[in-house]
Amino acid sequence: MNKHLLALAVLSAGVALAAGSNPAQSFDATLSMTEKEVVSLAEAMPADKYDFAPKDGAFTGVRTFSQQMTHIAAVNYEIAAAILGEKNPVEMGKAENGPESIHTKEQAVKFLKDSFAYTHKALQSVTEAKLTSEVKNPFGSGTAPLLRIASIPLWHTFDHYGQAVVYARMCGIIPPASR
Repeated sequence: MNKHLLALAVLSAGVALAAGSNPAQSFDATLSMTEKEVVSLAEAMPADKYDFAPKDGAFTGVRTFSQQMTHIAAVNYEIAAAILGEKNPVEMGKAENGPESIHTKEQAVKFLKDSFAYTHKALQSVTEAKLTSEVKNPFGSGTAPLLRIASIPLWHTFDHYGQAVVYARMCGIIPPASR
């Protein structure tokens, strides 16, 4: 992970703790804001545009809008399972795009919402004492600090949200957060 992102996560957690909230509340509140932005965009995109992906120039071969949403969800599940010490409950699919059985907007939005519910459960389990503990690294071998893993759904989701916003605007959709 980018050192700047880790520093931001640590600083955010420290500020929240100093303000009197605990890590679970801090992570969960930030996830709620993230969820609101992403889910509202997923719901705003028309079903007939879910297969949209830019094709010209440097966009060749990028994920579709639907794959952006299911990728966010699949990684949410992967991270939450690591935090909880559980087996990932979903199929990650090709390129971490989630189950290949997802074909409609309704299925993609449900998968996305369910991933946030599971991630909330995981982040609500984070205590101050656990922040520096090691958890199984969901992206490779070994372990990683819980703080690093718990920050991933927050920055990773917005990385793909930014891409999805571009897709929506290319389809004439103004993201709900910009209205």
